[in-house]
Amino acid sequence: MRQNPQTAGRLRPVDLARRHGLSTQAVRNYEAAGILPAAGRTVHGYRTYAPLHAAALGTFLALVPGHGHATATAIMRAVNREDPAEALRLVDESHVQLLEDRRTLDAVERALHDLGPGAVPAPDDGAGPGAMFVGPLSGRLGIRPATLRKWERAGIVTPRRDPRTGYRVYDRADVRDAEMAHQLRRGGHRLEQIAPLIAQVRAAGGPEPLAAALRDWHDRLAARGRAMLAGAAELDAYLRERERPVRAQGPHRPQDT
Repeated sequence: MRQNPQTAGRLRPVDLARRHGLSTQAVRNYEAAGILPAAGRTVHGYRTYAPLHAAALGTFLALVPGHGHATATAIMRAVNREDPAEALRLVDESHVQLLEDRRTLDAVERALHDLGPGAVPAPDDGAGPGAMFVGPLSGRLGIRPATLRKWERAGIVTPRRDPRTGYRVYDRADVRDAEMAHQLRRGGHRLEQIAPLIAQVRAAGGPEPLAAALRDWHDRLAARGRAMLAGAAELDAYLRERERPVRAQGPHRPQDT
């Protein structure tokens, strides 16, 4: 008969910490955050962990590279409160975001491919075809209008003012530049790195200034996809471990220190 994974093979906080180069305080923090199941206690009130806790910690650390700390935390909390459907929904959302990032990158590359001398359209009188005001553009990118104004101060976008309303108008070239800037920001590039790249693309009329950055972002997306696969394998193993039949045990009562 199988042993209860919650109680078999007692481990100390330091045992879990050493396996992953963490501090014992980090392990306790992960437990407090719901990333690990509640620890058992000795008769003297000391925490004791089991192989299931070690599996939970390994799963969380495997999920972080692909999903990020916040989503990995939410996934583990859902599993530990016996809500695997919510955990899988969160995993699905990360995959949707990865796919959207790939599509955005493809769109940026297509836009750059089409660049050439004279490709930037002349200003229109009013919003004009392909132009957008600040609200719709910020909504399209999923950012705040204040972020677009910050990009304007950094020289990344150069909107004009509508002669009738005074509102900022982002022409097609600005929309393209904002999309490129958004993608590069998601790839970890700083504004002071992005502004010169955008300026060079405008001046050169071609994709060469961004080629290296885009190759780097392709590599980042590929690494993130592989990390999601590795995290999925760990999560599946952890779910299977939690689903194993257990032997009847006495009450398991975590206590506060």
